[in-house]
Amino acid sequence: MSDHNIIRVAGTDRTFHRLKILVVVLLPLAMALMAVSAVNVALPTIELGLGATPSDVQWILSGYALALGVSLIPAGRAGDVLGRGSWFVAGLVLFVLASLACGLAPTPLLLNVARIVQGVGAGIFSPQVTGMIQQYFTGQGRAKAFAMFGLVISASVAVGPVLTGAIIQALGPEDGWRWAFFIYIPIGLLALTLALAWFPFETERKRRAARAGGGPASERLDLDPLGTILLTLAILALMYPFMAHQPWAWWLLPLAPVVLWLWVRWERGYAARGRAPMVDMNLFGFRSFRNGMLVSGVMFLGVASTFAVLALFLQNGLHVPAIAVGLIGLPNAVISAFSSIWSVKYVLSHGRRLIVWMLGLMVLGTALSIGVVVLLPYGVPWWALGATLALNGFAMGAIGSANQTLSLQDVPHEHGGTAGGIKQTVERIGAALGNAMIVGIFFAFVSAGYPGAFVAAYAAVTACVIAAAAIAVFDERQHHSIRA
Repeated sequence: MSDHNIIRVAGTDRTFHRLKILVVVLLPLAMALMAVSAVNVALPTIELGLGATPSDVQWILSGYALALGVSLIPAGRAGDVLGRGSWFVAGLVLFVLASLACGLAPTPLLLNVARIVQGVGAGIFSPQVTGMIQQYFTGQGRAKAFAMFGLVISASVAVGPVLTGAIIQALGPEDGWRWAFFIYIPIGLLALTLALAWFPFETERKRRAARAGGGPASERLDLDPLGTILLTLAILALMYPFMAHQPWAWWLLPLAPVVLWLWVRWERGYAARGRAPMVDMNLFGFRSFRNGMLVSGVMFLGVASTFAVLALFLQNGLHVPAIAVGLIGLPNAVISAFSSIWSVKYVLSHGRRLIVWMLGLMVLGTALSIGVVVLLPYGVPWWALGATLALNGFAMGAIGSANQTLSLQDVPHEHGGTAGGIKQTVERIGAALGNAMIVGIFFAFVSAGYPGAFVAAYAAVTACVIAAAAIAVFDERQHHSIRA
């Protein structure tokens, strides 16, 4: 291993290695993403094994994403102040314990509670992943590290459904889904062992040295709890109507923008009083960050539920085996992994135009998927969806790499970690809201037939991607006019 990869920190004679740190942080990242993609395949068997209702199924998807989203920014700030390594370990321990609880859950309610705790665990360690990449990698090394970041995302999306489908196929539909949660335990324990052995724990060492020398051990930790509560309430007001299946719940929707306005007012006032707000509103003054965040957030609103709807349609509507449902997403993920690396060399020169074209490709892929389902009665095979969704995979990999780089391009270095956490939070919120909304649309139309429900849900996905493309076009034109 070259000297360039060696890290030395104050307080110890040991040397640490960037590539080892990267390996450790990417393992839990893979688990956190598998916990999203793999559960899509398990949903019908969870319905069978636990007698879960459609509302229960939506919470299994959205509860995790919501808990992850609201945990990211507070956990990121805590990691910055108290040490990213320690918070990574804490989140990983919580995730592993929650995975055990998910596998042992005797009722849908306890499964959903465990899934929320699992999401909190992922929300604690996830910002430490990007934080440590930014901390320990620079220049081209950081670009390569984020390329591996994208590769792991794609591989996790591929492995999760296939592995879950194979487990369910081998162990049966009633209990096989439990082992799809247990599989995270050995992976998590391996990552935990390597983290304790390979992490520098640099901030923690500095805090201990400060205490030993009689100096201040740390900055005051300010997690802005009221800001966190207000943002959580705003998201719940947006999500719950799509999950409750009760007429009164729709009255919550008008409250969401009101609570969001209160949150913004609180954050601005909190900063004016010299405190550390949950979100520094000045970050939204950077056009590249604001537009890039909106593109990815609106895109996730649609695409996050793509495979959940697909699994429900194929397994419940066409009675396709779970293993086959897992395999149909494999081309999507493999091509996404390729495109995430392929796109790196074009990001700085043609990145924004690339994002626009890739969103257009995603619209095409989703529309072709609708076409396959419409033509099923005329002999088009269901597995043709693997080819149409592969177009979405190519687009998703390229967009992820380009958007991540360009969104943070103009953000000052001292705000890089916070900005990255905000972007992830918006994406997770978009995913949570999208799962609630689009899976809700699927269930609303399923009484008229599964093909019609699939078409309605994928039409909503297409609308979200078109909206993201419109924002991307606006962003590209703004930056083009500035350059001109």
